[in-house]
Amino acid sequence: MQNSGLTPATEEVEKHMFPLLPVAEAQSRLFALAPVIPEETVPLSAAAHRWTATDILAHRTQPATDLSAMDGYAICFADLPGPFTRIGESAAGRPFAGAVSTGETVRIFTGAAIPAGADTVMVQEEVMVEGDRILLTSGGPARPGRNTRLRGLDFHEGDTLVSRGERLTAARLAVAAIGGNAGITVRRPIRVAIATTGDELVAPGHTLNSTQLPESNGLMLSAMLAGLPIEIVDLGILPDSLHVMRDTFANIRADILVTTGGASVGDHDLVRPAIEAAGGTIDFWRIALRPGKPMMAGRLGSAVVLGLPGNPVSAFVTALLFLKPLIAHMAGAADPLPQTTRALLGEPLPANDHRTDYLRAELREGRAFASTIQDSSMLRTLARSTCLILRPAHAPAAAVDEMVDILLLA
Repeated sequence: MQNSGLTPATEEVEKHMFPLLPVAEAQSRLFALAPVIPEETVPLSAAAHRWTATDILAHRTQPATDLSAMDGYAICFADLPGPFTRIGESAAGRPFAGAVSTGETVRIFTGAAIPAGADTVMVQEEVMVEGDRILLTSGGPARPGRNTRLRGLDFHEGDTLVSRGERLTAARLAVAAIGGNAGITVRRPIRVAIATTGDELVAPGHTLNSTQLPESNGLMLSAMLAGLPIEIVDLGILPDSLHVMRDTFANIRADILVTTGGASVGDHDLVRPAIEAAGGTIDFWRIALRPGKPMMAGRLGSAVVLGLPGNPVSAFVTALLFLKPLIAHMAGAADPLPQTTRALLGEPLPANDHRTDYLRAELREGRAFASTIQDSSMLRTLARSTCLILRPAHAPAAAVDEMVDILLLA
């Protein structure tokens, strides 16, 4: 580990200026740094996985008329048990033009309009057909309206189909479409500039010497952000040079600048001084979090700066807790924070200290088993994990089969 180059007195000042922030407070402060992203209206085909900036309303009623829920025969319930005379047919998109009178029926198919005068459908398995004469052979419908879908069963014109801030999943896009919407108002894509720092880093696939390391954080972050409404600006690997970093940061055109590495206080940890030399400011630094303590955030022009640790495991956890939620917040998400679920512990856990822990773990038969070694240098352990066990600060020891909060990993 690099010597910080700071005197004990200076280190004490640093700790006073940047105390360890609880995770929730750091997330809140990070969101407060975010600029307002302009809105745009896009066609439904371009809106998948984005967050809607307005309520999406229904411009029509669904269904727009009473429809059959089954293949069968449309009748007036009061005419049961019949027999009935078939006078026509109603198919989806091709409704019967007339009306059903006493003792009459219309052959009808699923999704077809119920003709005037009819209120019920006998399913085809309940009847016997003799030419145009239809005879009921079983008990038949037990009540009026059986096997029909009444007008407005799903929604009415003016109803809210998708609320502002909800993510546009496949089902939400489908209901927006069937509700008569052609375009959706969302925030424009967010420009995310990603820079990895360190003289020891080399692009994957290159020949290494004993002091070099394949760069993995940029690839990992890009993969983590896949599917989000962003445009990535790849700044590549930056050397441990204050001038290079300063000039690179000063010329970015992005909404978020993400760096990995160089966020601590060693002689070669230059991200913070480079941000400040480029005209930026640091809002907070040092999180009460394990792994991921040396994370910082600030502003550079109109961009939010997020300095993640260089350790890949720490970078992963802080990206999960801060970078992805920041993007979701800026994209208009009503609830941008990662959602936890609950699981039983498979093994006991000791009491926790003053930092919140996110333990790499595996789910086996509904129980969460924390990895034996949680050293943040062990990337393979993360690759094998299916969840993170959340251990709040000062949490007491936890026993087998105790319920704990977990974050599922895709």
